[in-house]
Amino acid sequence: MTGTTEIAYFGAGCFWGVEAAFRQVVGVKETVVGYQGGITANPTYEDVCTGRTQHAEVVQVVFDPAVVSFEDILDVFWQSHDPTTLNRQGPDIGTQYRSAIFYRNEEQKEIAEASKEMQGRRGLFRRPVVTEISPALDFYPAEDYHQQYLEKRGLATCRI
Repeated sequence: MTGTTEIAYFGAGCFWGVEAAFRQVVGVKETVVGYQGGITANPTYEDVCTGRTQHAEVVQVVFDPAVVSFEDILDVFWQSHDPTTLNRQGPDIGTQYRSAIFYRNEEQKEIAEASKEMQGRRGLFRRPVVTEISPALDFYPAEDYHQQYLEKRGLATCRI
């Protein structure tokens, strides 16, 4: 094991199921659900649900790049949601449910953009990929009751 970790942020709809998917990946050291990409400092879940804060529900993924690459983490992201629906995942509708990758450096940005382009070329989706790729700004952890929500309830996935 190395002492180096990287951080990535992903919005893929409701953060509960996405967090559960990332927690299964060997090399992922920690996940934290929260809010990213908005204009309000320290938003609450209720604030974010109004749509006025402009935040997305995201998962902060801390991973060991010697064990799992950013590209592999992106594969989990693409498989965890429908990146072709704008501001929606299943029954969840609103800007907080948008598909988004918030990059921390130019390398993550370039890899994310190439990965998004490849998803479009692969033809796996009937519609264009609408995933937002934006710089990671302030990340605000969600309330404690949201952290590892499914795990705490003995569930493996969300049923959508």
